[in-house]
Amino acid sequence: MMHRTFCFGLLLILLAILQSAHAGAQESEDMEGVTVAARVTDGDTLIIIELEPVNILARREFRNRFAAYRYDRTVRNVKKVYPYARLAGAMFREYSEQLLEMDGERERRQFIRNAEEELLDEFEDELKRLTFSQGLILIKLIDRETKHTSYQIVREFRGVFSAVFWQSFGRLFGYNLKTEYDPFGEDQRIEEIVQLIEDGLL
Repeated sequence: MMHRTFCFGLLLILLAILQSAHAGAQESEDMEGVTVAARVTDGDTLIIIELEPVNILARREFRNRFAAYRYDRTVRNVKKVYPYARLAGAMFREYSEQLLEMDGERERRQFIRNAEEELLDEFEDELKRLTFSQGLILIKLIDRETKHTSYQIVREFRGVFSAVFWQSFGRLFGYNLKTEYDPFGEDQRIEEIVQLIEDGLL
């Protein structure tokens, strides 16, 4: 009896999903229905629908007030720099595509110079106000968004000499442009916060 009730409940959920999908499809003039995958098992047709992944996180508990303060500070820092990292990722992809279409080195250099001037005009004042911790997190998140370290990006757009110069300059202030993002190791807390931001929970 319990099994039949459970199956009936699943059937109702499935029908609700299909009805909502069908309602969405009716709003489009190009579609007359929705195609879904199905599998036949023991004479029964089972509809297969891929659902969006859901992140489930346990309630965070802290050992003491200082640990809670450090976590809250990390949340503030990530929320501050994450939009810049997302923008960096989008611009990196856009600039890379445009540079691939250019033939001459002179045209590439002029394009990069113009892009730098635009970026400085728009973001220089804001980025100057970042704290040391926010700068470190931004370097990590740029690697997350672009799959390239900051050093690799400078080398790709400005050449080896500029990359070595800025790496050496950054090291004087405690920054390492070769820092890689490690979501399963030392950057696990940052990754958790980023996922909460992406899910709209922070």
